[in-house]
Amino acid sequence: MKLILFGATGMVGQGALRECLLDPDVTQVLSVARGSTGQKHDKLHELLHKDFTDFSALERQLTGYDACFFCLGVSSAGMSEADYARVTYDFTLAAAKVLAKANPQMTFIYVSGTGTDSSEKGRSMWARVKGRTENALLALPFKAAFMFRPGFIQPMHGIVSKTKLYRVVYAISAPVFPVLNAAFPKAVTTTERVGRAMLAVAKSSFGKTLLENDDINALAAGSA
Repeated sequence: MKLILFGATGMVGQGALRECLLDPDVTQVLSVARGSTGQKHDKLHELLHKDFTDFSALERQLTGYDACFFCLGVSSAGMSEADYARVTYDFTLAAAKVLAKANPQMTFIYVSGTGTDSSEKGRSMWARVKGRTENALLALPFKAAFMFRPGFIQPMHGIVSKTKLYRVVYAISAPVFPVLNAAFPKAVTTTERVGRAMLAVAKSSFGKTLLENDDINALAAGSA
């Protein structure tokens, strides 16, 4: 299986990349990003690209892949709706439209979040934008598309967030994560579980297109 990964340098993307490189069914991972992951692996190939509003010139290089894991995202804190939508909606759809054209048999997996607003009309700005992004992705002619809505994600295996505040939160939560996991199994997950669940739906069909946190954990457990 050949995969394309967006956001490989972010926390969720790092987790997805780790699981892809460990999986014997994955033969190649193409990281599309503005900068290098800094990793070296026989399976890993990197395609550096600066303009995330236009991937049309890369269509040939993005052809021949079985799945795409789209893990690129930013926090909405301090951002206007227009700026947040540019990264969350515009970047995602710019890539997805080219991929759908180049790989009609592709499975596209988008990392969204718990609380995403599919109606696009709620009071929460980030939830509306995420909902609009999900709806647009589901309308594209992929073989299959899945929207992942994880809750609190604990980084594993030395993975760290780029955001300083998040790094502090994750460092504090790490010692008590087993307690959180036991008390709130439908609300918390890990970078490892998200990566494993993405691989699980890329390999076989799944009955739901919107996967909540407990779906993600169940898929990860089933693939262990």
